[in-house]
Amino acid sequence: MIEGIFLKKKPAKALVSLMKKDRVWYASMLCKEIDCTYPHMINILNSFESEGLIETEEQGRIKIIRLTPKGEDLAHDFENVMRRIQKYDEN
Repeated sequence: MIEGIFLKKKPAKALVSLMKKDRVWYASMLCKEIDCTYPHMINILNSFESEGLIETEEQGRIKIIRLTPKGEDLAHDFENVMRRIQKYDEN
């Protein structure tokens, strides 16, 4: 699979998933979305936050996750690349 050569699959999928505006995202929800363990997701999210790709807001015991403008821009790019890779994998 070409995707595995160029991208780390879970972080790329997590970033693209966060673009879906019809949901309020939090870590355990993203784990289910991309089939990832909670500790791995926390590491991914910490990396995203340190790079300025996401921001979090605490609401009770839950941290709501949102893309920053920088994260949204990068997520669109990854979505396009992943779509093209999938197209090549189908052929």
